[in-house]
Amino acid sequence: MKRTFFLIGTVAALMVSGQVAAADGKAVYEKSCKACHSAMKPKMGDKEAWAPLIKQGADTLTATVVKGKGMMPPKGTAASEADVKAAVEYIISQSK
Repeated sequence: MKRTFFLIGTVAALMVSGQVAAADGKAVYEKSCKACHSAMKPKMGDKEAWAPLIKQGADTLTATVVKGKGMMPPKGTAASEADVKAAVEYIISQSK
């Protein structure tokens, strides 16, 4: 019985830590997006290039990244849709 509670506690802790990690858009960007978006268009921080994309809204941009577009693979190599959303929100905040 003690093992069961330990296992449940461990799984719960991992789930919570995963949710915290998913909310860190900067970390996701650094790991999954920076290589391309610092070398290819649209470059992060390029307000002119990002303006028409930002006008589409975060949900539309997130959906595009999840599907992939052009050379960008689905999810842009991010681990989850939550990671994608966090990264998109971070990029928008840095590109307004």
